[in-house]
Order: sequence, then C-alpha cells, then structure tokens
Amino acid sequence: MVSFKELNEQNHKIVERTKIILYMIQERTICDTDVTCDLFFDLMDMVKAHMDVEERELYKSMLTHRDHNIKQTAENFLSGSAEIKRVYKQYMKRWCHNKHLRIKDHNRFVQETEELFEVFQIRMIDEVEKFYPVVRSVYGEQMAA
Repeated sequence: MVSFKELNEQNHKIVERTKIILYMIQERTICDTDVTCDLFFDLMDMVKAHMDVEERELYKSMLTHRDHNIKQTAENFLSGSAEIKRVYKQYMKRWCHNKHLRIKDHNRFVQETEELFEVFQIRMIDEVEKFYPVVRSVYGEQMAA
C-alpha cells in the first residue's frame, strides 16, 4: 500500500513542477523545447499516476465505509478526480501530440496551462488538508512510513 510519505512527496513534486513549467512557458522561444517538453510530459504522467494510485489503493474501503462522512469525502474526491481527468484529457488532445507540444496560439496555451495547473495545485492542497486526514482515520498505521 502507498504510504502518506509517498503521497506527500508526489504532491510536492507535482506542485513544484507546475511552478517551474509555468515559469518556463512564459517565454515563447523555450516553450516547446525538448527540455520544457520533457518536464511537461513528466509532470502530466506524474499527475495521472498519482490519481491512479489513489483510486486503486484508497477509495475502495472508503466508499464502502459505514461512516457517512468518510464515504461522502471519498465520493467527493473521486468525483473531483473524474472531472480533472476529463479536463486533462481535453487539454492533452488540444495541445499535445505524440509527446510533443503543438502550440499554435502561445497566449491561449499559457492561459489554459495556467488554469489546468491551478486545478492541480488546488487539488494537491485539498488532498493534504482535507482528504488525507480522512484517509488516515480509515487506514491509520497501515499507511505509515
């Protein structure tokens, strides 16, 4: 089972990379360089993997829990994951092709990337402040380390 330490490290890396990439993409001449693309696609893979791990390892016991508040929290976060995945998929379809960025309108790309990354950052904060405390009440020491 994934540990809280691993989840928190993933959250930290996601937030850190969003900030770095947002800084890098402001400059059009480096926006779709190999370095920027590598960091960008690593981040996108990281976000997807993070949500997949949570879905695979955390939600099942919470969604069937007898405590209504725990069940409701899991349903809310799972619903949020579905919405993030939907937006993520649309974004990737619009801007990415075979692990390369396709930027025809730099200003629009920057704006949509800022909006998506803000969603990622808010989600990471909500997980730490709202979701993980509830997860801890269900799994306790099972997720320590």
